[in-house]
This record gives sequence, C-alpha cells and structure tokens, in this order.
Amino acid sequence: MRPGAHGPCECHVDVAPSQQSLLGDCLNGELPAKRVHRVKISYLVTRADPIGGAQIHVRDLTTAARDLGHEPSVIAGGSGPFTDSLRAKGIPTYSLPHLVAPIRPLADFRALGEIHTTLEKIRPDLLSTHSSKAGVLGRLAGRSLEIPVIFTAHGWAFTPGVPKLRAALYQRIERMAGGLASRIITVSEFDRGLALSRGIAGEKQIVTVHNGMPDIPAERRAHPGRSPVRLVMIARFEHQKDHRTLLHALGGLRQYPWELDLIGDGPLKPEITALGVTLGFHDRIRFIGQVLDVEARLAEAQAFLLISNWEGFPRSILEAMRAGLPVVASAVGGISESVHDGECGFLVQRGDVDGLRSRIEQLLLDPGLRERMGANGRNLYERDFTLARTVENTLAVYRGVLEDWQHPEAHRIGNAGTLW
Repeated sequence: MRPGAHGPCECHVDVAPSQQSLLGDCLNGELPAKRVHRVKISYLVTRADPIGGAQIHVRDLTTAARDLGHEPSVIAGGSGPFTDSLRAKGIPTYSLPHLVAPIRPLADFRALGEIHTTLEKIRPDLLSTHSSKAGVLGRLAGRSLEIPVIFTAHGWAFTPGVPKLRAALYQRIERMAGGLASRIITVSEFDRGLALSRGIAGEKQIVTVHNGMPDIPAERRAHPGRSPVRLVMIARFEHQKDHRTLLHALGGLRQYPWELDLIGDGPLKPEITALGVTLGFHDRIRFIGQVLDVEARLAEAQAFLLISNWEGFPRSILEAMRAGLPVVASAVGGISESVHDGECGFLVQRGDVDGLRSRIEQLLLDPGLRERMGANGRNLYERDFTLARTVENTLAVYRGVLEDWQHPEAHRIGNAGTLW
C-alpha cells in the first residue's frame, strides 16, 4: 500500500523559512485560511505508560501535525495517561495488548500482527515509529504494506554505559532493521555518529533533529537565586539513572542548607530510599513519584540535576533550561549538545562522586552563578530547542521521505544528513 492508496497525497508537509510565522500561528492554535495538503501520519510507540520522553515527543508532534491540518493517529502498547491525553485532544489512538518493551518472541509476533492489522485499517501515508521495539516491528509491518517508515531513535540501546550483552544484542537487531527505514531520525549528533560508526545505516539515511519543547508562561519560570536551594532531578529509578552517585555526592554537603526533590518511580526506588536513610539525610529528600505538573515542580527549584549512566538527548534538561534553571548533568550521550559546560551548567564524568559534589557546591554557594547560568540556559532554549523548530525540521524530513517514495530518483538529503 503506497501513499495515496486512499486518495492523492500531495506531500507539502514541511515548513520553509518563509512560512515560519505560519507555523507559529498553527502552534498557537490559529489555523490559517489556506491550509497545507492533508497527510495521514501514524505514530507508533512501544508503551503508553509510563510517560517518558518518547511519549511526550509523540504527543507534541501529533498535536502540531493536527493543528497544521494533517491527520495524525497514535498506536501504542497498552493504555494509560498518555493515550487518555491524546483522546482528550481528539487524536485517534489504538491500544495493542501484545506490544511490550522486553523481547518476548511470542508476544512480539502477535504484536507484529496487531500493528499490521491496525495499519491496514488506518491506511496512513507515513508511519513514524518511536523507541526500539516499535521501531523494529513498525519497520517490518511498514515494509510488508509498502508504507514509508521513519524511525526516531530516542537514544540507542547500545550506547556507551549500557550493559555489554544487552548492547551487543540491540546493535545486531538495529543493523538488521536499519535498511527497512526510509529515514532514521536521531535526537542528537552524538547518536547519529554512534549509529554511523556501528554500521546501522548510511549517512544519507540518518538525520539529526534535536528535541524541542513548547514554551511556558513567564510565571512558571524558576527563581534560581533564591535560598535555601531546592535541587530537583526527574528520572525513573532504574539502572540507566545514577541516583546512588548523586546521594553519595550530597552526603559530603550536609553542612549547607538544601533540599532534594526526586521525581519519578521505578524498581530501584526502595533501594535509593534506604540509601538516603543510611547516609543520614533522608529527611531532606522528597520522593514525589510520577507527576503531571513538572512545570510547577521546576518553578519551585533553584538547580536541576540529571545524573545518569547513559542518555540520548533528555527532554528533562530542556524543561529545566526552559524554566531558567542551571543544570548539573552527567557527560553522557548527547547531553553536551544542550548543556554547555560552564555556560548554562556543569557536566561531570559518569560515576564521579567528587566532581559532582564540587559542582553542586559551587551552585549552592553562589546565587549569582545560579542566576547567570539559568538565564544562559533559557536563552539557549529560545534559540535552539523550541517546539516550533523541532516540528519544522521533523516535517521537513517527512516531506523528503514522501517525495523520495513517490519519486525514487530524487535525493533530497545531503551528505551531511542534518537539518540544523
């Protein structure tokens, strides 16, 4: 089933520089009188719960695509707040019972059939897949139905820091699946370089589009110069995140007045809770769980932390920069493409307790430094990481794929493979 099987598909879905004001109007909910030609875009993500970076990214893209006059739909494993929020916006959603994150051959085979059946029902012009499992199964289903597929890698499962056996398995899977995608979007140049070095696909097939965030009202911005300092970290309690290093670093800073908010849930939460008790400052830590009012939580903070073993290009850092907070983060994955060390925050090496303690101490002792770094981060967000910019560049990739699909002789992505 090629694009246009249900009717002609004129693929004017990107936004040229001259149309940027048009994009802004659309993102503000003001659709122009002259609308772009409608394209049916299906988004496939592995899980509907918990809500993470991939789910928020899909939510923002589908909302923007609909406001631009297109027909987005979302397919996800299971259901939850993510699919509920999409349905509330009037975006068609489809829940698949057998699409799960772990590798389970029988369930995966059933999920492939569910994806195939759902796509036959929707008959989209384009399939945009997100996260590893959805990326592989979606590419297989798309190839069988002759639907062009874009895979967005929100960080590779074989990135440095991932356990070696797991990384080797996922790298092999991605090598086999790489050629099934019309285009692969990476959310950082680090991830693009990693994919090229591991032979996942060729230069013209992989393009970088950084994540972006919708803005917030001015009253939701933080006041990093205030004291006492409230530190905040948004992260699931799992092996990817390194709450243990953070708590050991803070153990040497008990002489200063600070409090820590840990937002998120996960299997390692009891272990980290117990560590706080052992280190003697559990009364300074608030374990808040998963929340929907992240903006309000960041507005109460004076500094943001993200201490990890591996990352792609975390949206939580962009949320913090948008709020005007200084950031201290692990120098892993594509984080250095958003956190410019010494300008809008500090980068520390993975697992470096002493280095992390030193950087947090600098921020605790200097309200002016917190304010300057927070302001720099806010300026960087406004320049490079708005949702409008991400939507513009993503839709440009869609347009290129659909035009290439209809006119295979056309080559619209240059050797650099980046839209930035």
